[in-house]
Amino acid sequence: MSETVIEFKDVDMSFGDKTVLDHVSFSVEKGETVAIIGPSGTGKSTTLKLLIGLLEPLGGSVRIKGREVNHFTEKQWNDLRLHMGMVFQYSALFDFLTVEENVAFGLTQHTHMLTDDIKLRVRNLLSSVGLSGNEKAYPAELSGGMKKRVGLARALALDPEIILYDEPTAGLDPIMAANISQLILDTKRKRGITSILVTHDMASAFLCADRILMLDHGKIVFSGTVHEARHTDQPLVKAFIRSDLFEDTPNKGVKP
Repeated sequence: MSETVIEFKDVDMSFGDKTVLDHVSFSVEKGETVAIIGPSGTGKSTTLKLLIGLLEPLGGSVRIKGREVNHFTEKQWNDLRLHMGMVFQYSALFDFLTVEENVAFGLTQHTHMLTDDIKLRVRNLLSSVGLSGNEKAYPAELSGGMKKRVGLARALALDPEIILYDEPTAGLDPIMAANISQLILDTKRKRGITSILVTHDMASAFLCADRILMLDHGKIVFSGTVHEARHTDQPLVKAFIRSDLFEDTPNKGVKP
């Protein structure tokens, strides 16, 4: 029997007179990866912010691991965030810390692990993302793809049950984007982590996701498997896959 880890039920969110989410409902099962696609400004990033407690819905219910989080205190959110990892669009690394220190940040702040144990864990995490030997480098010395890998290693440091990816392939060339997507898929297969992937990169969505949701004007206009997305007659999904409508789509012209 499947276990629902994330659930939105009739969630409403607006800023002033602009409706961002309009009675949005979906769920994510344990171990599942759901990709959320859609034009810019349709509520994808807002969805992530609701899931990490940066925003509170104006209506409806957000449930994580069976608990409604709408009115969580900051302490409750901090406790829940220990079970969640976040991979940011622009990596969000601390430029004054080394790679090792960036990956270890959550471990030093939120655990009582010994220093040697933290160093060993960081080395293992960096090895798992293909960055062995880069512990002492600073973010300014890394390529864009390497920064993304460090961001993923940091997100995995506390063994999260949930990972949220915000445009993880944005700004990368097609080859590096494919490498990062494969790393996301490998992480899912090895660790069984429940994930939400916000992306414009359909090649990444098709490779990594079990299901795809499309948001448009604050509503879910498509929900289905990768196979169903590839063969849907829904015009916006078809156009999005072709990348004909969106100038800011990464890897424009690359076939999924």
